[in-house]
Amino acid sequence: MKQRVNNTEGCLNTNPSHLHRRRYPVVLSIAGSDSSGGAGIQADIKTLSALGVYAATAITAITAQNTQGVYSQHAMPPQLVYDQIVAVMEDISPSVVKIGMLSNVEIVDVVADALMRYSVPIILDPVMVSSSGHRLLSVEAEGVVRQRLLPMATLITPNIPEMSALTSMTLLSSDHKREAADRLIALGARAILLKGGHEEGATKSDILYRHTAEGVVTTTFATPTIATCNVHGTGCTLSSAIAAYMARGLCLEEAIGAAKAYICEAIRSGADIAIGSGFGPVNHLFDPQPMQIYEERTL
Repeated sequence: MKQRVNNTEGCLNTNPSHLHRRRYPVVLSIAGSDSSGGAGIQADIKTLSALGVYAATAITAITAQNTQGVYSQHAMPPQLVYDQIVAVMEDISPSVVKIGMLSNVEIVDVVADALMRYSVPIILDPVMVSSSGHRLLSVEAEGVVRQRLLPMATLITPNIPEMSALTSMTLLSSDHKREAADRLIALGARAILLKGGHEEGATKSDILYRHTAEGVVTTTFATPTIATCNVHGTGCTLSSAIAAYMARGLCLEEAIGAAKAYICEAIRSGADIAIGSGFGPVNHLFDPQPMQIYEERTL
């Protein structure tokens, strides 16, 4: 892909006596736009901002949707997606990247091409089908996600249907889930957070599978089921919250635990709010935090 470079000198770097500068933690979200505001880029920006993290974006697609479903979608030109990523990475230097909706093969390829130039943790949320059943990632692109992005990701966060699609397995038991995780690890995945939101019962359990030198280690994050239809964008919100807490310095497992606490309270706080007549959004801003600031030493 073509690369566009801006040679403008950064104003904070013009004086060599500046050995320190103040920065926000930054996360780049690569995802689609949701016109209803509950999922996608909009949910990512709300989540990151609520957790005191600066949100940069690369938009992969525009969707026309509301709480009842997706009306239509339009994928961005691949070159534009590539340019957005490089523009942000070269200037703002995000400490974590979150990937959501990618739409088609060409966009998956340019996202991989752009990110392979940088060493940065990647949270991959393999968005495939909307909650209303509209396909958001082409079938052909699923294989490219497995081949190219899966090995690059620090963590992938599939739900049960997405895990089934990635592994061509039906997940009916804990043994099936473990076997599916083993399959993805064999393909290069380092850590998988299998989300249990689609399952019935009084408890929702997300299972973290981590590839270690001693083998695959599992950790379960169980939370009470909250009775509400306002769960639009929960997957986007959770993956963005994980990215936010990692940008703030937490390790992977700590970030997942903190993100789970955040999404549960966001669901609970918005459980009885009426936005639209379908699956409403969570309350991302139930307790917004001030922007985190840290001192960065420069050479």
